[in-house]
Amino acid sequence: MPRLAIYQPDIPQNTGTMLRLAACLGVPVEIIEPAGFDVSDRNLRRSGMDYLDQVKITRHISWRAFAEWRRGTEGRLVLATTKGAISYADFTFQPADIILVGRESAGVPEEVHEAADARLLVPMQQGLRSLNVAVTAAMILGEALRQTGTFPRPLSET
Repeated sequence: MPRLAIYQPDIPQNTGTMLRLAACLGVPVEIIEPAGFDVSDRNLRRSGMDYLDQVKITRHISWRAFAEWRRGTEGRLVLATTKGAISYADFTFQPADIILVGRESAGVPEEVHEAADARLLVPMQQGLRSLNVAVTAAMILGEALRQTGTFPRPLSET
């Protein structure tokens, strides 16, 4: 199943929203620190609500620690970026992909861009900068789950 990785998040409410999204979809989350806030339940509970107990979160103390962890996986690093080369809707996802979103204030540094196996964008109207990072994560993650057939099955289908 695809994973969601969050690079040095700045805003606890956005991070909480993405954690709630991941909990509802059964997607594991990698948080790459340092964050712009204390990554604690207290800071995430408002937007993540009681869903935080339902998501598998792995915290990485740095980009290098995350990159080292990733070497032990089969996942491609798929970066969501306004500097993307291809629309997320035209990309072929694989089940082990790790979808990475950047900081709300600054995206990701060049080192992270270079490490990405793919750089995707969400097509938008000209003249607009970007979507909210949680909205971007939801759109791309939804497409990845659809393509890989890894959406959770509703109880009525089991």
